[in-house]
Formats: sequence, C-alpha cells, structure tokens
Amino acid sequence: MERLDVPSDGSDRVVARVNGSEIRRSDVALAKEELGPSLDKMDPATKDENVLSFLIDMKVVAKSADDEKIADNDDFKKRLAFTRNRLLMDSLLAAKGKAAITDEAMKKVYDDAAKQISGEQEVHARHILVETESEAKAIKAVLNNGTDFAELAKKKSKDPGSADGGDLGFFTKEQMVPEFAAVAFSLQPGKISDPVKSQFGWHIIKVEEKRNRKAPDFNQVKAQIETYVTRRAQADYVAKLREGAKIERLDVAASK
Repeated sequence: MERLDVPSDGSDRVVARVNGSEIRRSDVALAKEELGPSLDKMDPATKDENVLSFLIDMKVVAKSADDEKIADNDDFKKRLAFTRNRLLMDSLLAAKGKAAITDEAMKKVYDDAAKQISGEQEVHARHILVETESEAKAIKAVLNNGTDFAELAKKKSKDPGSADGGDLGFFTKEQMVPEFAAVAFSLQPGKISDPVKSQFGWHIIKVEEKRNRKAPDFNQVKAQIETYVTRRAQADYVAKLREGAKIERLDVAASK
C-alpha cells in the first residue's frame, strides 16, 4: 500500500471518496496527529490503513448524523463551540510561542540561568545510613581504623545507594536535607564526619571532592530552553489579554 503522508513537494492528492466527499493525504496526516499515541505501535502500512478506515467511517457516520439533525442538538452546539474555541486558542498560542523562539531570546535565558548556576559549590560525597546513633558511632570507629568506606557502606548502609558504596554523586546544598548539607559542605575532601542525625536516620558522611558548579553546554539544554521560552511567551500573552478583557466572576460574587 502506498504511504499516505503528504509528500515534501506539497502534493495533496485524493486518496478516497465517500458519497462524493473527498479524503486527501492532508486529512490522513491530520488524523494521525489527532489520534497520536493509539497509533504508535503500528507499522507504517497498518497505521495508514487504520487511519484511512477511521476517516471513511467518520465520513459515513457524520453524514448519518447530519441526516438525523444531530447538529441541531443543544448539547452538540455547546460542544462544537467549546471545540472551536479550544482549537482557536491552541492555534494562536502555538503561533505566539513559535514566534518567541529567537536566537536572542534563547541566549538570554541561557545566560541568565548560567550566571545563577556558575560558581555555586557542589560536593561529591558518600554516606552510610543506619537506624541508631550507637550503630553510627560503631561504624565511625571501624572507619577510623582504616576500613574502606565504600565497602563498609555496601555491607552496613540501609540507603538504596548502598550497592554503589553509598555514592551520592555531586549535589548542591538545596538538594539535601539541611542537617546533612551543613556537615557535608563543612568537611574537607577526604574527611569523614561524626554521626549526623536527619529525618532518615543517622549518617556517616565522607566528602570525596568539592567543585564550583558549571552550567551545562547550551546544546544540552536547548530543548528545555525552547519549552521555557514558548510557555513564558504564551503565559505573558494570555495575561496581557486578560488585563484588557472585561471579566465578571459571577460565582465569586454570588458566594460573598
């Protein structure tokens, strides 16, 4: 079966007719977009066949609905008006969001974020987590005798990361509970803490390394920046429209 996607040359030929009503390649493409996830696991040929079959069924049933005057139903009119407004909103906001994605806007967002990130300290640490203070003190005594921290963490720590020798990787202060962060950021690399209590239990912490955090490369976060710029532009546009609109909240007024 021939693929029914709209070719790159823009040709949009008719692929079926139902009672004289045409179904074009562009209709198939739109249906694929709307049906989305339900088609993901199908191979291209099966997907095209199912979508075209759906469009034929839709034409047949819609014609019958017209014959039965379904469009005159009040509920249908409300749903149609809602769908029209939603489509108008989505289309306009998509256009506004796309227009906002400029090199200048993207670079500004990246530079502003990079300034906040760069220079912030990160610590690479390991820890051993146990239930009681007495357990923590006993572990600290063993470590003081030269036992390997990572190996002891594998045997004694109740933390899910114990299999990795208690390795927490690099983290900032805000990513840890305050009691843990305060001690971890005060230790020098290679040093091991006394027992530290948190909401999770008792910790023995070893700091492996400290460094100043670096902003990720622009290309690594480009997709996230595009999403942020798009949503910010859309939100700003909606807020501006709301400011100029006459909005009456009758539900609020009635409850006062």
